[in-house]
Amino acid sequence: MSTASQVATHVPAADPAHPAVGAATSLLDAYAPGDRFLATPGRTLLARGAARPVPHDERPLDDRVKATLAEAEAAGQAAPVVIGAIPFGHGAPAALDVPAALRVAPPLASDPLIALPVGAPGAADWAIRPVPGPEVYGAGVASAVARMWRGEFSKVVLARTLELTSPDPLDLPTMLQRLARRDPLGYTFALPTGAGRTLIGASPELLVSRQGQQVVANPLAGSTPRSTDLAEDVRRAAALLESAKDLHEHAVVVDAVHQALAPHCTELTVPARPTLIRTATMWHLSTTVTGTLASPDTSALALACALHPTPAVCGTPTTTARQVIAETEPFDRGFFTGVVGWGNAHGDGEWVVTIRCAEAERRTLRLYAGAGIVAASEPEAETAETAAKFRTFLSALGAEL
Repeated sequence: MSTASQVATHVPAADPAHPAVGAATSLLDAYAPGDRFLATPGRTLLARGAARPVPHDERPLDDRVKATLAEAEAAGQAAPVVIGAIPFGHGAPAALDVPAALRVAPPLASDPLIALPVGAPGAADWAIRPVPGPEVYGAGVASAVARMWRGEFSKVVLARTLELTSPDPLDLPTMLQRLARRDPLGYTFALPTGAGRTLIGASPELLVSRQGQQVVANPLAGSTPRSTDLAEDVRRAAALLESAKDLHEHAVVVDAVHQALAPHCTELTVPARPTLIRTATMWHLSTTVTGTLASPDTSALALACALHPTPAVCGTPTTTARQVIAETEPFDRGFFTGVVGWGNAHGDGEWVVTIRCAEAERRTLRLYAGAGIVAASEPEAETAETAAKFRTFLSALGAEL
C-alpha cells in the first residue's frame, strides 16, 4: 500500500499499549531542507521529490487545490495529497504542492523514541535585531488601545519580529528536532515557501480539521507565560481562567469560529467556558468546537478559508484590524498567522494556525510573535507576552534575548 493512500484512508492514532517504536521519529530524522514535514496529534507526514504546485490565479484556493488533486489522479498518482502553507494576506500566493512521494507514520507523541534527548545546537554567535524594538511595539499597542477606547474597533493582534543572523549556514534539521521533541503533542512543521526559504515552527493551534463528516476547531486566545516554579505556574494558570480581559478576548474568537462554521454544519457544539492547554512556554485558553458537516463537498480547506483569519490572529472587525496591522507593523507578515496543513481529494485534512514560527533563508531567521490587543491591554504586559512566545523558537536555537 502506498503511503499516500494511508493518508487518504486516515492514519489512526497509535494504540498507547502498542506504540509504534521509531515509526514517527524515523520521519523526523529523515527530514532534509527542501522536504515538507508536518507532525500533528494524528499523524506524521514527510513529503519528498518532484511536486505538482497549486497555481496562483483568480480562482478560489479550494477550487485550485481540488483541480490540482484531480490532475494528479488523472496522471496516475494514487490518492494524492496537498501539503503546504497559506499566507496571512488574502490574494498573496500560497505555497501548496501535491508531492510525488509521501511517507506517513503515527503521531510523534505515540513514539517512545521522541523522549530521547536531541543534541544541543551548535554554538552560534547570533546577531539579533528586533523589528520593531520593544519600545516602538509598546507605543503601537498604546495607540491601538486609545483607538479602541474611541470606539474604532474592538480588538487587533499586533506582532513584532526578531531577525537573527548566523555566521554559519542554518541547521534546519536540528532546529526541527528540538521543536518537535519539546512539544510532541503540538503541530510541528518545516515547509518550503520559495527558492531557498523555509517556514519552520511548532504551533499549538488547530484552525480546523475534517475527517469524514466530523469537524473540529480549537481556537486559542488569551494566554500567559509559564513559570519554571511549579506553584507560580499553577497560580498563573488559575489566574488566566479567571481573567476578565482574557476571557473576553477568547469569547470574541470562539464566537467568530462559531459564526463561520455554523452555515456548513448540521450540528455544532460550543462549550460555554474555555479550558487550558499548555506548551513548554505558554498557557492558553482553549475551546474545542465540534460539528457535523452538512455537505460532503465542503472540504477541510474550504472551512479553513472560511475561518481565516480569526480574531485570534487578526482582530475584529476584520477589515479594520487588517488596516491597523498594515499601519502599525513595519514588516510584511508573509506566512506568519497564515495556515499550514494537508488535505486530500476526499476533502479530509488538518489546517493549523501558523504561529510560533520563523522564516529561514540562508543564514537568517525571522521569528514572529503577536499578542491580542483589547481595550484593557497594557503595553508592558503585551510586550512581555510576545517575548515569552519567542522563547519557543529561541530555545531551539540555544539563543536568548
